[in-house]
Amino acid sequence: INELWNAFAGLLCHQSMVLAINSSFVDPVLQYETQLNVTETSFRMLLALPNFGKLRALGIGDEDLEDQESLYQNILHLFEDTLLILVSKDLYKLQILREMVLWVKEERLYLQEEALTIISRVLCFASKKVLGDTSVDAPCLGVLAAELSLLCCHAENDIMNQASMALHHLLCIAKWQNGKKGSSHLLKSQLSFWLQSVGNTLLPSLLTDFVWTLLMKLSEASFEIASEAASILKLTLQYHSQKVIMVSKIVNFIYKKLSEDPSHSMKHSMLRVTTLLTRTSPKKVIFQLMDYPVPADDTLILMWQAAGSEGSVAPLVLKTILLILKGKPGETEEDMEEKRRFSLDATNMMPVAASQALCTFLPLGSYKKAVAQFFPHLLLALMLQLFYSSQLRVMPQDRPLYARDALRALLNSSGLQEVDAALKKKNCWNQFSQALYHQLGVHLIAKTLSEFNFPQFPETLHYFYKISVEGPRRSEDNIVTIIFFTELLNNFFKDPFPEEFMVLYKNWINDSNPVVSKLSLQKIANMAPVVNEIENVCSLLTSILEAFHSKEHTVVIRALLTLRKLLCKLDRVIYSSLCAKIASSYCPLMDHSNGGIRSMAIRHFGELLKDMSQYTWMLDPLALGALVPLILFLEDKEIRVSKACKYALRICASQLRWPTPVFLKDENYNFELVVLNICNHLAASHESYITDLISDTLGFLGSSRLYLRRGSVILGWSFLASERELLQTKCPFTVAVIEKTVRDEDPVIRELAKKTRDIFREIAHTMTSSTIKQTFRRWFKFIYTRKLKPLYNWVSSPLVRPSLRKSNQPSCATLDSSVSETSPSTSP
Repeated sequence: INELWNAFAGLLCHQSMVLAINSSFVDPVLQYETQLNVTETSFRMLLALPNFGKLRALGIGDEDLEDQESLYQNILHLFEDTLLILVSKDLYKLQILREMVLWVKEERLYLQEEALTIISRVLCFASKKVLGDTSVDAPCLGVLAAELSLLCCHAENDIMNQASMALHHLLCIAKWQNGKKGSSHLLKSQLSFWLQSVGNTLLPSLLTDFVWTLLMKLSEASFEIASEAASILKLTLQYHSQKVIMVSKIVNFIYKKLSEDPSHSMKHSMLRVTTLLTRTSPKKVIFQLMDYPVPADDTLILMWQAAGSEGSVAPLVLKTILLILKGKPGETEEDMEEKRRFSLDATNMMPVAASQALCTFLPLGSYKKAVAQFFPHLLLALMLQLFYSSQLRVMPQDRPLYARDALRALLNSSGLQEVDAALKKKNCWNQFSQALYHQLGVHLIAKTLSEFNFPQFPETLHYFYKISVEGPRRSEDNIVTIIFFTELLNNFFKDPFPEEFMVLYKNWINDSNPVVSKLSLQKIANMAPVVNEIENVCSLLTSILEAFHSKEHTVVIRALLTLRKLLCKLDRVIYSSLCAKIASSYCPLMDHSNGGIRSMAIRHFGELLKDMSQYTWMLDPLALGALVPLILFLEDKEIRVSKACKYALRICASQLRWPTPVFLKDENYNFELVVLNICNHLAASHESYITDLISDTLGFLGSSRLYLRRGSVILGWSFLASERELLQTKCPFTVAVIEKTVRDEDPVIRELAKKTRDIFREIAHTMTSSTIKQTFRRWFKFIYTRKLKPLYNWVSSPLVRPSLRKSNQPSCATLDSSVSETSPSTSP
């Protein structure tokens, strides 16, 4: 009896302490922790009380036993009153009940029923109290519900009944918190029914706490408790997994637990949890499963299998994996296009993990229908990943190519086993580890699929067309697309391709990736025999001309070759409509930094004049407009450029109806006399163009190439001198321009400029009257043009370094004979 009085006195003291700090002036955290500690001490005092069953066995009298039992009940009521006072002021204090349930489980069986009765009464009181509250702050309901759910499965009916009643009152609170009014009628004998009630009632955050608490119970030492928790957990997720948040955290917990203990007694239950979460949150589950190091370990593969075990979510799983496969393995945080990170590692290796995961998912029978639906998407994604993986440097060389293995799995699960076998026979799969083989490998896959007339061709072609129109995220993606796309079209369509496909190749011409540009130009060049059947061929040729501006020299060369190949077969009427535009596109390339491009542009310009020789009225301005670079680049150090200039100048002479220029047949020609000869013809037949040619020439005075600056001094003077009116009007302007050239860094140019300046100064000084001017003009025509006496003694060829000859006049027999044939008969 003394123990009971001591306990009663102690509880009164504890109640006073609890109520003393139950004030709004006390820090909430300190208040709760203090009250929790005092409550736990009070509960431990209850545990020390005697068991009345044992007291009866000792033969204590009924009257004394009745008094003691009454005092015992008062002690329990005092403890309960303390809890009621706490909850009446703040429902947040229901968390103490959560802790109390844990204390109950640790103690003697006879006290569990009493403690659960108190918990049930407190929850009953709280459920009535919330009816008048506008808001309910009880974050512990999820965890408390999980603990009570386990007790609802207790073998003792009395404990099960009290736990069920407590859970009933808890759900009433949760319903009010969730904005739902009314009570939750719980059938204690129907586990699935009240679990549905739990799922329907608890808010997502509370239901997540409920699930998390049960998940923790799976690792309990007691197999009975773990099994009960597993049953409740699976039933809850089966109906309410869509409300669970923090899915990634749950999946990560399961992975860690199974990694630590592969033979965990609840392994199958944990894997089942993974499956159930995948039903409603496939994206979260898959992203979490892809965020572990590669290659995947046995635990991760088991979880992949669990996630892919149900065919109903297969499309969503494959969509998520395809989303991950858009990433490029090895990208750092700075490289990734999106700011959000998918991986916590230094580099993004999720696409590699996704490729390995497909090796698990694709062979599953439950995925057969989804694989057929996403065949083109998976095909392209895996070929791109093969390309990325072959260039990846952070992976060891002996690490398997999961994208290759997944691609083979795709073929085999899609009924294309013969294609896989044929590629294996061609040693395609073994060579994919070589980065340089990838383009050939993609070509071989497309060709082999076509050879076997794969039934997925229509949807594959449609998907590749859609991707091409929309445009992939990376320029290198276009390489795979154009190779595969071209091979499919080659096998199922005759040239030329339908217009909707030709538009793609036209767009690819100016792709940012030079490889794509060259592949497109190469395919277009192959269509030269049917160029006149191509719709909108003018637009296609214009796109090729735009490629002339590419910074990649190989693209420009390929564009020149493609254009020339098409022009050889092009209808002459269409050709004539584009002639001027094409010719003007060649001219900037004549001054290109690459010698191969210079020579090709010059030669192709000559070919254009030759092709369209009958259109004299159209080509005369084109031929004259290109004269300046054709003349100046005769002095190019690269022989192929000089030869191309000779070729083009001969055709220009023919187009302009000049006699055949014999002077261009001599390797050691005199550049100055060549210039004078051409200027002589211009003065005679195309005098109106000389002003424009002077302007073009002055543009070369600032060139970085010495031979162009040297030649432009001579050419500029020659153009001026060949036309009488220009010599008079342009003389002061020309002297000003030449003055700048006198300060050139090259001594030869300085010498040429000084001579030119002196000549113009002398002319300017003597041109004081119309008679003197007329006399000078006649003198110039006779001495300079008719007789071709050089002013500079300039002799050069591509094989001899340009220099100022100090010796006497060179022999000009060949040149004079040419001039005598071509010069107009002008009397001095």
